[in-house]
Amino acid sequence: MLILIAGPYRSGTGDDPAKMAENLKRLEEPSYALFRAGHVPVIGEWVALPVWHAAGGASIGDDLYEEIFHPVAGRLLALCDAVLRLPGDSKGADNDVRIARERGIPVYYNLEDVPGCSEAQVA
Repeated sequence: MLILIAGPYRSGTGDDPAKMAENLKRLEEPSYALFRAGHVPVIGEWVALPVWHAAGGASIGDDLYEEIFHPVAGRLLALCDAVLRLPGDSKGADNDVRIARERGIPVYYNLEDVPGCSEAQVA
């Protein structure tokens, strides 16, 4: 399955790039376990960041940021088979879950619940 990993990226960071990088690292943590289970993990920021930079994005939250970041997740969800929602407050991730549910896409809240990702396999 193509699985969107959703969780906090910008939320709670005060737009501090170091804190945002920490959040991205947390989003990436389950990616190898998903890959080992035969899935393809994807994170919206992996797509949105280079698009934003190529478009000339200069500061977090600028008009280009708003134009690109949330729509990228919506477009990815048109291709995804599931969502893994990580803990933490995030309007964007909550919106991803809402879109997934509207489209009938499964949403998992624990890595171990994703098919092929039992506790023994993700350890």
